[in-house]
Amino acid sequence: MNKISILIANYNNGRYFKECYDSIISQSHASWEVIIVDDASTDNSLEIIHNIIKEDPRFKVYENSSNKGCGYTKRRCAELATGDYCAYLDPDDALYPHALEWSLEELDDNDKIIATYSQLKFCDEKLKPKNIFNKIKQVHNNKYFFNCPIQISAFFVFKRSAYLKTEGINPELTSAVDQDLYLKLLEVGDALFIKEPLYKYRLHPNGISQSRSKQKAKDSFSKVIHDAMKRRGIQEINNKSVPQTYTNAEEIYKLLEYQTRILYRLKTKATLFLTM
Repeated sequence: MNKISILIANYNNGRYFKECYDSIISQSHASWEVIIVDDASTDNSLEIIHNIIKEDPRFKVYENSSNKGCGYTKRRCAELATGDYCAYLDPDDALYPHALEWSLEELDDNDKIIATYSQLKFCDEKLKPKNIFNKIKQVHNNKYFFNCPIQISAFFVFKRSAYLKTEGINPELTSAVDQDLYLKLLEVGDALFIKEPLYKYRLHPNGISQSRSKQKAKDSFSKVIHDAMKRRGIQEINNKSVPQTYTNAEEIYKLLEYQTRILYRLKTKATLFLTM
């Protein structure tokens, strides 16, 4: 049975970890490990986490010597993983009981894909489900796909062998870290969408994805996109030159405006339908 490494980067979210833990140990797929890297939390997260996991050897807890940020911490999680597959799970979120099983079934049955991703369900602060995030869809992967607007999200499971073919997550990033991961992996292979909610995303005031962080995330995402353009050797898009050096977010997003237009989206849907 293939093992999956569940990767958890924690910073001051220990008070939410019990539901995360419960969802992991309730998985129908039994072969897993959990890699937890704490990014020098200033609360009692580590005490809470250790009290919950006790002496369970499937959970391995590591600490950064100082606060390094999300990119560094998630990269370290991947470096410590030993499973055949990997998946990130935020400590304030949770999985549905069949999340690992269904994801690995798709990966085991299809050699052409290197990752799967699913629908996610938004939940309130107490993790009570509210609604499905309906913008996640199957994508047609090519060198001009930049996940903008976002169509790939949690629950994202990937082959560790594919990740090792990339340069890995940029450790300097403090946001748009998942987008960096997605774009790099899509340069190695394709991802399959599972049209079922496998992930519970908790909405709460301390979440890093809340409104006060959105502009920062948008700026970081544009840098991630520019890096991908450079890696892929793209010098122009729709007769517009890709800047040699990054200057501002709007310059990058303007290059991709055509991808939000109705005609382009219909063409993409038709291409995807014909290749299924």
